[in-house]
Amino acid sequence: MSSVLLMVPEVPGPCQCPQGSVLLKEKISKEEFDQLFERRKKEYEKHKNRSTSVLSQVLLAPANSPLQFPIQGVSVLPLKSRLIPGLAVYAEEKRDYKVSLKGSKGVFSVNSLITDVTVSGDTTDHLSVQSNSLSALNKALSSVSYKSTVYEIHTGDLVSFSFENYKAVFPIEIRQPQMPVMFDMGTDINSQVTITVKTFLRYNQLNILLSSIRKFYPTMTVVIADDSLEPEKIQGDHIQHYIMPPSQGWFAGRNLAISQVTTKYFLWVDDDFLFTEETQIEKMLEIMEAVPRLDVVGGSVGSNRFPFTLHFEAGDEDEGGCLDARLNTKQQTLPGFPQCSLVNGVVNFFLARTDSAQRARFDPILKRVAHPEFFMDGLGSLMVASCGGPRIAHQSPSETDRRYAHFRHPNYTEDMMLKYKLYYYKHNLKCIRRWR
Repeated sequence: MSSVLLMVPEVPGPCQCPQGSVLLKEKISKEEFDQLFERRKKEYEKHKNRSTSVLSQVLLAPANSPLQFPIQGVSVLPLKSRLIPGLAVYAEEKRDYKVSLKGSKGVFSVNSLITDVTVSGDTTDHLSVQSNSLSALNKALSSVSYKSTVYEIHTGDLVSFSFENYKAVFPIEIRQPQMPVMFDMGTDINSQVTITVKTFLRYNQLNILLSSIRKFYPTMTVVIADDSLEPEKIQGDHIQHYIMPPSQGWFAGRNLAISQVTTKYFLWVDDDFLFTEETQIEKMLEIMEAVPRLDVVGGSVGSNRFPFTLHFEAGDEDEGGCLDARLNTKQQTLPGFPQCSLVNGVVNFFLARTDSAQRARFDPILKRVAHPEFFMDGLGSLMVASCGGPRIAHQSPSETDRRYAHFRHPNYTEDMMLKYKLYYYKHNLKCIRRWR
């Protein structure tokens, strides 16, 4: 005979920091660390409460059990009911048969009145069904329904199903389905893709970029987020120029630009890029449409694709996790597209699904040097590919770049200390190994 099949996963132990990692605790002063640690611990508990459920627990099926039950695929709307498919008992002939069902977030009902069947606990969270006829018992079980009694948009219940000394546990998902969000693709690429760019001070480069765009895509909408100190007017059709307060920063500008996109996809470019014959947005779009699970497709900037992978271990809850960022690596080749690799991050020239990028968002606390952080925030939610073929050029350095560099890199050490503290708290990390 069998018995228990519910197992609670072991609490993960400490993760091993990759060689060359930065231990983030060492980058925070002792006076600040103690309070930061306590705040992080409380916030992580809230994060777990939002992101985990009983459905993540391990279930083991009993060996040689007479119980038949669904092992997955049973979903119910919050506060609604549905039949539980497949409930049955296969046992030797007996004088009496009795089964019970128990839950914690819903109630059970037998929806058919069947001769020789006794039901107790109907419309409660503990239902018993008894009969001297196995066929009558199974007929009653085939009409058992489960009704959710809690309103949660994505949680679950673990139902205990017992007969004599046999016990099974199976999951019921309680989920509010999301309404589909779809974009009208229209008839040409201009209704499918918007070009987005963030600019600061570099108007000469921006105007060169815009001229190159118009050479190949004369009517495609370009959204510009501009936090220059002394904004200049940008001329031209199909251009949306949004002036921000001065020096709001790189990721704040990215968020603003993407928030104004109305097409299914946007193409991200820097303000010192240059479109050429090889900047073929159509090829990137073709890949995205052929592989609907993809969220981001990156191309090349000059001869560089800069793909990278992120390897994350959650580690001990108090100490935090370990993150290993590896440049020029891949997870595997994208099936059907040998020129593409599945990765976790790409260079600054990429085509992305608008709604996916908005969910991951660009953290506006990062004002100057930032890029991998977007893909860190999207790890586990963004499916990313780096592809050979589509290529964009870099403009030659100009006098403006010296002034721009003064603002972009005022204090490298100060920038990195801010990032280390952000990694420690926001991502509950113990350590990180970066390629630079």
